[in-house]
Amino acid sequence: MGLGLVPLGLAFGVLVTHSGLAWWWATLFTTLIYAGSFEFLLIGLVTAVAPLATVALTAFLVNIRHVFYALSFPLHRVKGRPAKAYSTFALTDEAYALTTGERARSWPGRRILWLQLFMHLYWAGSATAGALLGSLIPDSVTGLDFALTALFTVLALDAIRDRRGDLPTPALALLSALAARLVFPDQLLPAAFALFTAGLLARHFATGRRSARA
Repeated sequence: MGLGLVPLGLAFGVLVTHSGLAWWWATLFTTLIYAGSFEFLLIGLVTAVAPLATVALTAFLVNIRHVFYALSFPLHRVKGRPAKAYSTFALTDEAYALTTGERARSWPGRRILWLQLFMHLYWAGSATAGALLGSLIPDSVTGLDFALTALFTVLALDAIRDRRGDLPTPALALLSALAARLVFPDQLLPAAFALFTAGLLARHFATGRRSARA
């Protein structure tokens, strides 16, 4: 997973410099913010000099999914307040996908923490390298911004394989995204999240009622 972050970080660093920002912005973003999808959006917000309220609202909408991650992330295995604080800060999609799978149930807190730290280093280091080398890559190169979408696609496929009995969940996510795209095209992200959350809650209550009747 760490090696998979390298081309993604390089792409991010290149996008930073191609957007007219200094190379050190890539290091600053990846070290202090460390939220891949939001960082890609933040490049456009910074270059457009977006109001702080817009930046804050965008960050909230994009990263609100981490509230749900915390419900099943094994933070209780990480010992010590500083370690817990960093583990909470470094709770990314990749870290969540790796630490909540079937094979990670026996991992100690030290392994979880080191995993998060190394992925952080891979991300920040590769983004810095991409920013420093960005001037060598012509502006005509396209598709770098698709690197994040490709990584999320791989994570989703791995999650589906790991939870073969839970196929309705990705199907529900896909239907929520399509419905939001058709009905609320200007508010795709919040609408998709709202529909998906409502669908999960409806399924939860329906399953609970069937279990109670049984």
